[in-house]
Amino acid sequence: MQDFFSSFATSALPVPSDMTRARIGMERFLEATQPDEALNRFATEFASHNQGQLLLDGVFGNSPFLTQCMIREPGILLKLVETGPNAYLKEVLDQVKGLPQRELDEAGLMRELRIAKRRVAVTTALCDLTGIWSLPQVTGALSDLADFSLDACISHVLRRLHASGEITLSHPDDACRDSGFVILAMGKHGSRELNYSSDIDLIVLYDLARLNPTDPEAIRQSCVRATRDIMRLMESRTADGYVFRTDLRLRPDPGATPLAMSVGAAETYYESLGQNWERAAMIKARPAAGDKALGQDFLAHIKPFIWRKHLDFAAINDIHSIKRQINAHRGSRQIAVNEHDIKIGRGGIREIEFFAQTQQLIWGGRLPALRLRRTCETIEALNQVGQVSDTALRDMVASYHYLRKLEHRLQMIDDKQTQKLPKSDEDVDNIARFMGYQSPEDFRTDLLEHLGRVESHYARLFEDEPDLGGGGSLVFTGMEDDPDTVVTLQNMGFREASRVSGIIRAWHHGRYRATRSERARQILTELMPQILTSLADTANPDEAFINFDTFLSGLPAGVQLFSMFNANPKLLNLVAELMGNAPRLSRQLARRPELLDSMITPGFLKAELSPENLNLALGTVLSEAADYQDVLDGTRRWSNDTKFKVGVQLLDGTLNGETVGPILSSLAETLLCHLVPRVEQEFAESHGVIPGGGLAIIAFGKLGGGELLPGSDLDLVYIYDGGQEEASDGEKALMPTVYNIRLCQRIGTAVTSQTGEGRLYDIDNRLRPAGNAGALATQLQGFESYYDLANGGDAWTWEHMALTRARAVYGPDHLCQHLQDAIHRLLIQKRDANRILIDVAAMRERIARQYPGNSLWSIKYQPGGLVDIEFTAQTLQLIHAHKHPEVLSPNTARALEKMHKAGLISAVDFKRLREALGLWRCLQAVLRLTVDKDFDETRAPLGQKQALMRAARADSFNHLKEMVQETADAAREVFERLILSPAAQAADGQEE
Repeated sequence: MQDFFSSFATSALPVPSDMTRARIGMERFLEATQPDEALNRFATEFASHNQGQLLLDGVFGNSPFLTQCMIREPGILLKLVETGPNAYLKEVLDQVKGLPQRELDEAGLMRELRIAKRRVAVTTALCDLTGIWSLPQVTGALSDLADFSLDACISHVLRRLHASGEITLSHPDDACRDSGFVILAMGKHGSRELNYSSDIDLIVLYDLARLNPTDPEAIRQSCVRATRDIMRLMESRTADGYVFRTDLRLRPDPGATPLAMSVGAAETYYESLGQNWERAAMIKARPAAGDKALGQDFLAHIKPFIWRKHLDFAAINDIHSIKRQINAHRGSRQIAVNEHDIKIGRGGIREIEFFAQTQQLIWGGRLPALRLRRTCETIEALNQVGQVSDTALRDMVASYHYLRKLEHRLQMIDDKQTQKLPKSDEDVDNIARFMGYQSPEDFRTDLLEHLGRVESHYARLFEDEPDLGGGGSLVFTGMEDDPDTVVTLQNMGFREASRVSGIIRAWHHGRYRATRSERARQILTELMPQILTSLADTANPDEAFINFDTFLSGLPAGVQLFSMFNANPKLLNLVAELMGNAPRLSRQLARRPELLDSMITPGFLKAELSPENLNLALGTVLSEAADYQDVLDGTRRWSNDTKFKVGVQLLDGTLNGETVGPILSSLAETLLCHLVPRVEQEFAESHGVIPGGGLAIIAFGKLGGGELLPGSDLDLVYIYDGGQEEASDGEKALMPTVYNIRLCQRIGTAVTSQTGEGRLYDIDNRLRPAGNAGALATQLQGFESYYDLANGGDAWTWEHMALTRARAVYGPDHLCQHLQDAIHRLLIQKRDANRILIDVAAMRERIARQYPGNSLWSIKYQPGGLVDIEFTAQTLQLIHAHKHPEVLSPNTARALEKMHKAGLISAVDFKRLREALGLWRCLQAVLRLTVDKDFDETRAPLGQKQALMRAARADSFNHLKEMVQETADAAREVFERLILSPAAQAADGQEE
């Protein structure tokens, strides 16, 4: 016993943070030894010794986990002291190594492994707390246990596969040898630096040829099942605890690959898709269990992936692209002790490891002496070749040992995989005592000195590198979310930051064609902060990101695009704006990435979209159509491309809400004029034509007024004439009424149906005579008589109002002219002005009840909004057209202008209404592009608000709100004075 006490200094022992807990632990420990007289005598003597009591108090007063282990198996302490730590460790590990020869059942194997884990846990803890073992001895003992435990588990599952006839082992008595099944240890396990409660990071590989399977196809699933069994044997919790938690997420592309991979598949992955961080991870890779010769062969094969043969600028940039993802803090902020993560926090263990690994990757290809796994050995080797100063070597090694010691103390408390210091001062003080400090303040001082030194040396790696952190950490390496990165993304405006981080890691795994090349991923890494910043400054950052992801997934390659983004940030900003601020456009671009080609062509934002050019362009497209389906697809593809171009120009400010109306209306007319004849032709193949017949289309609403906006539907009414009695001349002859109704149904289907290229428009036919109660196709004479006041027409006032915006857009010239003349004649009928006013006021009241328009951004329905202005124009046209036919126009703006010229609206009223109309159109156009639902100014990000400000030419968003309110108030005052007040007076007069 005295030899044991003389092997450590009392000053190194932990100070109990809870003496009550220490006394209770001591009592329970001694009580547990009573059934064994010799053990009880030893324990009593050990506890009565000054050093023994200090050690046990330090254990029982700080670690509930170790207390429980020693109470459960108090004999561990006796064996450790009598045999000596090194000899006892060897005895325990030899027992684990011998497990494959004992042919235990599964329950027996699990029990033996867990007992061994408890014994090694107590031994390493006591040797660590007393300082008997160095850090390499402590971590080496834990790593050896992991290796031998895995070997035992592999032997167990391989023998079971052999017994079932699925494989044939080359050496049944030594199952792992030449088995074709190997486990690579990664991370700290690979470098034999496991921490006290560490997970073990593994990659499981197999070689079909060495496995000798009876069914080569089925063995793949067998290997996956075997891997799951090994994980279960290792990490399942039983009454005896667990062995090690396992983590297989460092395998190639874990989101898309099985738990166990063939060696060939893994080699192919690293040679073609391996990432920078995976190169760093593979530095520590080591065959730990199973067919170690297979593992050595595999690592030798991928050595060129890890270690570049020639150090050139491309290789340096490749490594720097990793470095620049980490936000290197340069001491500008104070490091807090409470809740600091000593692994991934500033100045922590990860920075020391990264300090070594990045320099290994840069120089290891030329200097084989740097191809080491252990962190401190690597830093020493870097010092020997002149890459690390003596000061940095001394500081980094000392801090590494200190932080690893602290890491072990944090984990010894409750056997939890944690590296974060507690939140409260009291709990931090307890950690200080467990570290052996009499004064918690001394602990805080020492810890901050170590963290500061590490941070300082680590930051020097970045002195000559541009900061790509964007004001925070943006790390997308490894398989887990970097906590600081999640915070950065949240601060940027991404609500689902973890989802964003995971998708970006998938990009770097090369799952998309655009990110499969190493060069593409490198440029993407450089661009990432800019991409995220651009997407964050949009109406909906999360939706923008998902749209961008969909867009990226459809690209055939990425280097050219990423290079263009790199050279032309404005293009990236424009794409980001589409993704986040223009849902319709972003969906189009995501579905058809080739649209990006048009965006980068000269003059894209200045392309002339005149009716003549639109007609010529669509004619060219349809000239190549081979059949009717080609026509449907071709019109949709061309329409969507053109709408996309218009939308981008609108979003960019090249077009606005007023200039876009005529273009989109011409686009719709062009489509109808090219598509409907082909529908008629296709229909005639079965049903022929009506001799002397003709079909025309009247556009109402925004299309009638030439005021279409993005997303507008088409208000269409079908009118036919001729062939009153005679059936069509086709094989399947139809009478005129049925013929025209079915033809119009076919036209509606051709316009609205969804094909692989999308749809053209939604159609609203409810403005036809009698609305939904009327026939889809209306005979010419019936149309005219419906609105004819002199002959008792059935049209309501609101239908006459709608007629003010009617315009023939398709049909035989003579029929279209007849319709235009008829519409004009019907509108200039003399009407009862009072009746019109009363009906309009009542109609506006009903609309207000259904759509209150309470929001400032309810452009259409708010008091003084579009409805009020359009009602004013339509009402005044109906009242005055019989004396002033010149005021008629389906376009609201032109109608107001004509009424002003005719003296029916004062200059002041015209100015108010016209300015309001222009503002509403401009804002509504932007809202149609940027908002799928209602606009919420409290949640709208800057990008969306700026688009609205740009459309209204407002200096600020508050200025815009003032403009909207003042404009609405002014327009409402005119509407009330010209329409509502006279309507009220007329109603009063009727009552009298």
